[in-house]
Amino acid sequence: MAYWLMKSEPDVYGIQHLQAEGTTLWDGIRNYQARNFMRSMSIGDRAFFYHSNAKPPGIVGMMEVIETGITDPSQFDPENKYFDPKSKPEAPRWDCVRLKYVGTFGSLLSLDDLREQFSVEELPVVRQGNRLSILPVPEPSAERLLALLGPL
Repeated sequence: MAYWLMKSEPDVYGIQHLQAEGTTLWDGIRNYQARNFMRSMSIGDRAFFYHSNAKPPGIVGMMEVIETGITDPSQFDPENKYFDPKSKPEAPRWDCVRLKYVGTFGSLLSLDDLREQFSVEELPVVRQGNRLSILPVPEPSAERLLALLGPL
């Protein structure tokens, strides 16, 4: 099992939305590096749900990958803000994964807290100016995060 950190703005799609829905399609990713990280995910991988563009930003919950290799339907919908006119059904550029809600932590672990506890090598999200929405989390760092966050 691998670990990931996946960012979303809480007012757009927060942990409370995932909790209410149970599962979600993590679509609309339009960065090739983030897309490639999703392509390397496996069923059963875990992802830390990170609220970005929040005050304060930080880790709030946990998700599990339940389906991989899904063609992102939003790329073909001209009414969708993630529409990609260069992507064609016979040669899609973007894909996504389906995630299920695992739980919400008792308290948020803020970006400031993360910067105090981890180096950039241990947890890439602490890098100044990091805007990538999906990042791998090395297993030793994931174990430390889980210890810091406590039970779900």
